[in-house]
Amino acid sequence: MASKRREGEPNPTEKKKKKKNCEETAEFSSCVGDERVKSAVKEAWSRSTRCSQGDLELDCHPFPHCIIKNFLSNETFVENLQRELLGLNFHEKSNDLYKFKQSGDLKKRTEPHIAGLRAALFGRFRSWLSEVLGVELEPTVDISCARYEYTDVLLCHDDELEGRRVAFILYLVPPWLSSDGGTLDLYATDSNFQPQSIVKSLVPSWNTLVLFEVSPVSFHQVSEVLSQDKCRLSLGGWFHGPSLERPPRLIEPPIPRSPHLPRDETLLLEWVNPMYLDISYQEQIQEEFEDSSEIQLKDFLKEEKFREVNEALRLTQIQWTRRGPPNKRYYEVASLETLPQCVSACWELLCSEAFFLLLSNFTGLRLHYLCPADDADDADDKKEKEGNKESEGVQDGEATGSSTQSPPANRSRAKGVTPVCGGELRQWSHGSYTLLNDADAARAEYALDLVLPFGCADWQSEFGGFTCYVANEEDEELLTVYPEDNSLALVYRDKETLKFVKHVNHKSTSDSAGTYTCRTFYDFSFVYYE
Repeated sequence: MASKRREGEPNPTEKKKKKKNCEETAEFSSCVGDERVKSAVKEAWSRSTRCSQGDLELDCHPFPHCIIKNFLSNETFVENLQRELLGLNFHEKSNDLYKFKQSGDLKKRTEPHIAGLRAALFGRFRSWLSEVLGVELEPTVDISCARYEYTDVLLCHDDELEGRRVAFILYLVPPWLSSDGGTLDLYATDSNFQPQSIVKSLVPSWNTLVLFEVSPVSFHQVSEVLSQDKCRLSLGGWFHGPSLERPPRLIEPPIPRSPHLPRDETLLLEWVNPMYLDISYQEQIQEEFEDSSEIQLKDFLKEEKFREVNEALRLTQIQWTRRGPPNKRYYEVASLETLPQCVSACWELLCSEAFFLLLSNFTGLRLHYLCPADDADDADDKKEKEGNKESEGVQDGEATGSSTQSPPANRSRAKGVTPVCGGELRQWSHGSYTLLNDADAARAEYALDLVLPFGCADWQSEFGGFTCYVANEEDEELLTVYPEDNSLALVYRDKETLKFVKHVNHKSTSDSAGTYTCRTFYDFSFVYYE
């Protein structure tokens, strides 16, 4: 007789469904599990001294950082981890600070080796690191994957953001040389906590973990990748915890501003392409500028003047000084006292009263008292005139004063404001850039930017060196201005618009035949304020 099963009793002939384990276990280097090593590292970190224990090395210059070679003990696990990471979707990321490809957040990825490493890092390793630092690190998972290839870069920054306490990078790279670029460069800082120079460069190495404490002095960069056939693959992120106290940010003095130089229109006639001195053409330019707030005026200087300045800029008598700090800018600026006569004369042109008036005619901005007022200003001026008829000698609509009297006071000055400008003569070459920074955003104001480039006849957009305008706290570019010989660029920006010059990359150093060449271009960069 057939046996009967009670209701709900499992059938022994059915295969039990087992939940598949989708997570591989990541095992760390033996030095991480060694209590003696942990105690030594903890003491060295607290004393800011150097410590070397097998595959683990702690160095506190220029700021505390730790290197653990052979971080993951199972080579097969590392190879499978690399394979899973290379299979992810990567997205191009590019702004003032960086250019590279990045995966999405790895917090919820289910690939076995990615999931296993994530669990180990933010579990067992976080506990180890908390003990070493003597700080309670949070279980917050903050991790992603980055691919750096030829010309990719991450410029100087300190990683400081609310909650970040320790940064980490795990390298999964082929055999790598310092000549391949892509090094992790560490900066020394001055007494104002500003980065000065690179004092240590860490070459990426397979299965090596680098970590450092995020602090007001943890300035570092990923140098530009120079290899054209290697991929710098890494996993990186942050362990979160209480932030270190940050000192007040240094407020830099702005570039000095001054009123125009007393030079008349003779200077314009000598230097400027005659078509730009035609009144009707100036009206066309102003109409276009008022529509778009920007314009480029090609062949702006007379050809012979442009050629003379272009050749003089390459003379060795000009003294160039590197302008920093590198977390804000990195380019060279000329010492005005060392400029050849024709270059100095071009500088005077851009500072001259006649040029202020010319810019007023191009843009409609109140940069000179002879600039026609807009309707609102006309109404204000009318009220002023009606209140001052007797003192001005106006009777029945006719002026009774001498026709040779001085022009009326500048309307801007009457309101307590004098149009001014500030400028630099800059040199751009491989490695040059400027970055957006909080100080610029805080003191942004309405202004007219002028750039007049020289020496960029064979310059290509892929080299970098172009100026990008962006809305404050947004990555979307509003306008890009590319360097072009003898093309005067004018851009009017408001308080919510910032600008940066894109990093000049390694492509600028080679020609079509692949031979090395040192390309350099120059520009006069001025800012005018009403």
